[in-house]
Formats: sequence, C-alpha cells, structure tokens
Amino acid sequence: MQTSFTPQQLSDPHVAESEAILRKCVHCGFCTATCPTYVTLGNELDSPRGRIYLIKDMLENGRPADKEIVTHIDRCLSCLACMTTCPSGVHYMHLVDHARAHIEKTYRRPVLDRALRAMLAKILPYPARFRAALKLAALGRPFAPLMRRVPGLRPVSAMLALAPRAVPPTDNASGSIAPSGERRGRVALLTGCAQSVLDPGINAATARLLSRLGIEVVRNPAGEGCCGALVHHMGREDEALDAARRNVDAWTREIDKGGLDAIIITTSGCGTTVKDYGHMLRLDPDYAEKAARIAALARDVTEYLVTLDLPVPAIEPGVAVAYHSACSMQHGQKVTRQPRELLAKAGFIVREPREGHLCCGSAGTYNILQPEISAKLRDRKVKNIEATEAAIVATGNIGCMTQIGSATAIPIVHTVELLDWAFGGPRPQRLPETISIGPATMMAAE
Repeated sequence: MQTSFTPQQLSDPHVAESEAILRKCVHCGFCTATCPTYVTLGNELDSPRGRIYLIKDMLENGRPADKEIVTHIDRCLSCLACMTTCPSGVHYMHLVDHARAHIEKTYRRPVLDRALRAMLAKILPYPARFRAALKLAALGRPFAPLMRRVPGLRPVSAMLALAPRAVPPTDNASGSIAPSGERRGRVALLTGCAQSVLDPGINAATARLLSRLGIEVVRNPAGEGCCGALVHHMGREDEALDAARRNVDAWTREIDKGGLDAIIITTSGCGTTVKDYGHMLRLDPDYAEKAARIAALARDVTEYLVTLDLPVPAIEPGVAVAYHSACSMQHGQKVTRQPRELLAKAGFIVREPREGHLCCGSAGTYNILQPEISAKLRDRKVKNIEATEAAIVATGNIGCMTQIGSATAIPIVHTVELLDWAFGGPRPQRLPETISIGPATMMAAE
C-alpha cells in the first residue's frame, strides 16, 4: 500500500511504525474471509482491509477521529484472525492499537458511552472493586430487560446478564508454593484481575498441578496487578503502560530473588498482552530492556506444561471434550497444538468444532460494548460446539468461558482444570457428577 506521510509525521515513532505496517498491505482481501465482523455484517469497512483504509486516511491526514471511523474500529474484536490469514505479514494488532489510542485522544464520545468505558476501566482491572460490583449487580438485574430497550443502555443490560449470580470466595494468597519432591523449576503465576474474581479455581488448579510436577510457584508478588490488556484495547494507553511497568517491576524483583524459568499465564488474553510488553515499552529507556526480558519469559500454562515430564494419568477419562481455541491463544500467541496434545495425553477425546478460527464474541469488554454483534457470534460458536456432541467444553480464557457458558448447558472448564484432574487433582467444580470417570487401571498397568 502506498503512503504519503510527511517527514514531520514520520518523526513520531508511533506514526512511523503504523506507516511501515500499512506499506505491507497488498489489498489481497484474504483477511475478509476470516474476519468475524465482516462475515457477520458483510460491510467492507467492518473488515481488516476496510479498517486499514480508514486508519490510513485518518493518520495520513493528521485529523481527529470521526464517528464513522470510531464506529468501525469499535466493532473490531481484536481477534487477530486476520494476522493468521495475512500472507504479507501485516501486523494489524499494533496498527489497530495505535488507532484506538488516537481515537481516545481526539474523539469525544457520547456521554453514556464515555461514562460506561470509564466505569469499566476503573472497575474490571481491580479485583476488590470488581467483586463489589458483581455483588451490586443483583440490584440492577431486574431492570435489565427494560434497559435492553434503550439503545444507550444496552451495554449495561449485557453487563448485568453476564454477571454471575454467585461470586466465589476470594483467594488472595501470596508467596511461594513449594514443589512436591525435588524442585525442577521456579515460575511466577499471574493472578490477574477478572479471572481471579470470577474463577479463582483456575489458578488454584495450575498451582496444584505444577507443584506436583516439581515446580515452585510464586503467587501474588508485591506490586503485581492487572496486565493492562483491558485498558490497552480501549485506547487508554497511559493506564496500560503503567500496568505493564508495575508487573515488570514485580516480576523483575522475583527474578533477582531466585530466578524464574517462566511467567505462567492462564488467561490467554493476558498472555497476548504480556508477551507484547517489550513492544509496548520499547520507547521507555528505563523499561525497554526489562520489559523485553519479561515478555520473553511469558508462557501460556499449556506452553510450559508440554516441556515437563507428565506422569501416567491418575484417571481414565475417555470423555469427549470440545476444545475451543480462544482467539488470543491461536491468533494472538500462535499456541495451537499444545492444549490439544495435553488433553489427548491425559486421556480425553478431543473434538474440533467447525469454524474454530471465528471468535466467540467475548473479546474482553466487547460482549458488553457491542452486545448485538457479540450475541450473534456467541450463538454461532455455541451451535458449532454443540454439534460435536462433546460432554465438556475446554478453553484457555475466562472471557470465552463466560461468553460460551451463557448460552449452552454443556459444562465449560479451563483446560488446566481438566489436566489437574487427570493427573491427580480434584474434579473441576463446574463438572456435574453425571460425568463419571474411573481410576486409570489399564493405563497404570501399561
């Protein structure tokens, strides 16, 4: 793609990077076939290629964002399926991140939209605030149907519908969990924000499994918090970078204390962001090197588990599991084979839903801010999952678990919970007793 940025514009490193990304696009249109919003809406401007044209026009002309640009950029899920498909290596993620930051700086949203986004940014990344908000949701739930009829309040209605009716007990434990037997490694486990409130059992299962495999697990090191993904994708760049710096500092201290083999992440959306810390902080002379080191240590839990010697499973599952590959896992991190291989090794029968490359519609806060499109994508995803006739759905992202679980009766659990169970841990709480599995007598005999 030809560009015509001025030398003065290109002196801005963010613009220079976007210009280099734009020049890689060859207009081939391969991205349109895998873009969830284009497949759903059929509008060229709701495809990656269409958004690239809009971003180019906005940045090249150095003008503020307008309503049309904001509408189509807001509809982007950042699922990154376009990056998997693109034959030219267009780094759409960094381009759309720059566009969102530009929108945040130059566009004044309607008051309700502005207030909702500010509320999400000030509540979701903070576990104590998020927990309190979920408890208060019970008061607003009866009004959700009424809110759904008012366009400006539909996101609030969607948020109330997604809120769980019961909030699990808090797990704020910190410090290290010693390994069982000989120590074979030391890792930090990202506690996170929303997941730690919605389902603390995921990280508990991770710590149990790693401990049994001889890995020391560091939890909640001082200063660790939200990875910054949520505000990053809302264009609130200063807040995102502050979150990244806090985590870089926290994990660097742990490296200095006793070394870290990896930083384990159990929410794939967080993993995509932490692995990008080196890029996000590349212009900060005090953090660029440290951030790159932290990004290089970041691993999805399944990436790390495949490097370990797993024992014979303690149970013999033989249960069909539909594996939903979260977009941030398969497109953002390119982690595709590891979860499937681990589930199969544990004795589960792994089934692949059709259209596995398409997003479920969760995408951070997308299912709140774009509820109509999100619901269409969710229903399409659920239909494909239910067609597998699997007894369980497994995935590696809490957002997908919440989204898909809201529209199907099939129990959905985190991949690591099934692995913990198979290799000696307790049954995941989300699984009903009707899914019965016996001891692995045959496997143990082998």
